[in-house]
Amino acid sequence: MGAEIRFNPLANSDLQGIKEYIAEDNPDAALKIIRDIIAKIETLKAFPEMTPLLSSKIKQKGKYRFLVCGQYLVFYFYEDNIVSVQRVLHAKRNFAALFLDDN
Repeated sequence: MGAEIRFNPLANSDLQGIKEYIAEDNPDAALKIIRDIIAKIETLKAFPEMTPLLSSKIKQKGKYRFLVCGQYLVFYFYEDNIVSVQRVLHAKRNFAALFLDDN
């Protein structure tokens, strides 16, 4: 049995925003991109620790990992056999500011 995938409300909002933004120009592409992102996230069920820790890219303490999905990055952590998807952001976005540790 694989890990359970859970999306927090911000991740769901991110996916909805991505879909709406792309759908303004191309509704079919929007659906395909969202399906592709979700399919890639589903691979984490079998291999939840296959991706690097976020701390390998930015100075950030913690357990966050990231998964590359085309032009998007999925930020999650894995604990107690649960993959908790926290954010889905465009790779060009300044995501570091969202995850910097204030301590």
